[in-house]
Amino acid sequence: MPRRFLQRYMPHPDALKGNRSLRFMRHLIGDASLWMLSRRAVANAFMVGIFCALLPIPFQMVFAAGGACLLRCNLPLSIGLVWITNPLTIPIIFYGNYRLGTWLLSTPPRAAPDTLSTQWVAEQLVDILPALALGSLVAAVVAGLAANASIRLIWRWQVSRSWSRRKKRRLRATPPGKGRNEDCR
Repeated sequence: MPRRFLQRYMPHPDALKGNRSLRFMRHLIGDASLWMLSRRAVANAFMVGIFCALLPIPFQMVFAAGGACLLRCNLPLSIGLVWITNPLTIPIIFYGNYRLGTWLLSTPPRAAPDTLSTQWVAEQLVDILPALALGSLVAAVVAGLAANASIRLIWRWQVSRSWSRRKKRRLRATPPGKGRNEDCR
């Protein structure tokens, strides 16, 4: 079941309550609905986390926490998924978002210089920003909704597989001729 898998890697709320640096968030950490591992809570957490991860904004984790509180979904998952964009993946993801934005705006992409520097990026930011913002927003919405739908489907598939396994185990454990329907005759 997906719940057991996720519970292995989730921090326990009591351990976080005792952390001195998280005292200001004690009321959030104590809210049980932000720690639930239901199909809806996990799917919405994936949607919020991936949406925030694909936006080129600072403080992505803060926005993911706010989104988790608004949608009443799993807080640790939504914050943890923001790390999809980390220092290794940011250039690749944001370049893809920029290319998507240039395609949507029907503008030619800027050619990268031989040596990429922050000075070049700052000079080109006015030209790059509209395409990057639009591409990131479209990618974030599509990826967030796709993640939500995928998690719901995977969860449902896992539950139905678990039910069928239990049914097979019960049928194997029941002696032949002693089924439920034959007792009623």
